[in-house]
Amino acid sequence: MTTTPAAEPLLDVQPTPLALLLLGRDADPDSERGVECPGDLPAASDPDLVERARAAKARLGDRVFILGHHYQRDEVIEFADVTGDSFKLARDAAARPEAEYIVFCGVHFMAESADILTSEQQQVVLPDLAAGCSMADMATADQVAECWDVLTDAGIAETTVPVSYMNSSADIKSFTGRHGGTICTSSNARRALEWAFEQGEKVLFLPDQHLGRNTAVRELGLSLDDCVVYNPHKPGGGLTAEQLRAAKMILWRGHCSVHGRFSLESVNDVRARVPGVTVLVHPECKHEVVAAADQVGSTEYIIKALDAAPAGSKWAIGTELNLVRRLAKAHPDKEIVFLDRTVCFCSTMNRIDLPHLVWALESLADGRVVNRIQVDPDTEKYAKAALDRMLALP
Repeated sequence: MTTTPAAEPLLDVQPTPLALLLLGRDADPDSERGVECPGDLPAASDPDLVERARAAKARLGDRVFILGHHYQRDEVIEFADVTGDSFKLARDAAARPEAEYIVFCGVHFMAESADILTSEQQQVVLPDLAAGCSMADMATADQVAECWDVLTDAGIAETTVPVSYMNSSADIKSFTGRHGGTICTSSNARRALEWAFEQGEKVLFLPDQHLGRNTAVRELGLSLDDCVVYNPHKPGGGLTAEQLRAAKMILWRGHCSVHGRFSLESVNDVRARVPGVTVLVHPECKHEVVAAADQVGSTEYIIKALDAAPAGSKWAIGTELNLVRRLAKAHPDKEIVFLDRTVCFCSTMNRIDLPHLVWALESLADGRVVNRIQVDPDTEKYAKAALDRMLALP
C-alpha cells in the first residue's frame, strides 16, 4: 500500500498566510473535554482500489445508490451518487425506491435515518461499523429515560417538548417521537423550536447543547439565563427542581468533537492575521464563537455562501476540515482559511475509506450483504413519527 509523504500539503495551494492551515498534531487543552486530535489521516489507499470500486459499482448498476456526506474524504466522495448533509442524504435515499442497496458513506446515525425513511425492500449498508458519532453517543436511551423521570419528578414533563437534533441515534429519535416531539437539522432548528414552544412551555434539546443554545438565544430572543444544561453523569442532571422549573431550554450536555474545538481566541487570531476576513461558522460551535462570527449557518449554508461569494473575498470557516479543504480547492479565486491553527478531521467520519467502500461494494456485487443497518420496527415507528413532524413543519 502506498503512503502519502508527511510533508505533502493538504491543499494544492502555495503556503501563503491566507492558505488553508495544515492539520495540527496536538490537542488543545482549552477545548471542551472529549475533544481530541488523532493526528493525520490514515495513509492513502492503494491506487488499484479505484479501479476495483469502479468495477464493483458498474456490476451493481442501478441496484446500488451511494450517499456521501460532505465531511467524507475525497477518495470516497468520488464514488458518491449524491452528496449532502445527513438529512438530505436520507431523503435522497428514500427518493430512490428502485435502489436495492443504499451504501451510506457517513456515520451510524445517518445510516439509521436512511433505514427509517426507506422501504422495507431496501437495505442500508455502512462500509465501516466503527464509523460512529461522538455527539450521538453522548445521549443513550437509558440516560434520556432517566432525565425524563427527573423532569417528571420536578412536575414539568407534561409541559416539556423534546426536540432532538438529526445527529442522534434511532433510540433518541424514537424517544422524541413517543413524547410528542420533533427532530431538527441545523437548517430548521428555529422552526422546530418555534413549533415546540407552541406545544408546550419548555424544550428538552438533545443531544447538542450548542445548537440548542445558539438557536434559542440568537433566533428566538431567549436569554442565556433561560437555558440550563442537563448533565447525565450527575444526579438529577446536576440541576435542582427549581432550576428546571425556571428554565425554558433544558440543554443536554453534548457537543460535536470537531466544532467544539473552535474558540473565541481562534476568531480573534484569524481577524488579526487576515484583515477583512469574513468569519463563517457552524451553529454547533460554542456560543461565544457564534456571537463573534460574521455569519452562522449549516453545512449547506456554508457551501452556498462560498459559491455566491465574490472573487477576492476572504473567508475563515469553522467546520470540518475535509469540507473546508474541498471548498478551498473549488474556489481558487477566493482566500479560504481554516478558523483554527490546529484542528482535527472528524475521525469517525474518516473511518469510511476506499478499502472499506470497495469491500462493501464487491460483497454486494457477489451477493453478500455486509454491515447492514436495521432499526427494529418499534423504534422505527416512533422515530419516523418524530421525523414526519419535522417534515410537516411550515
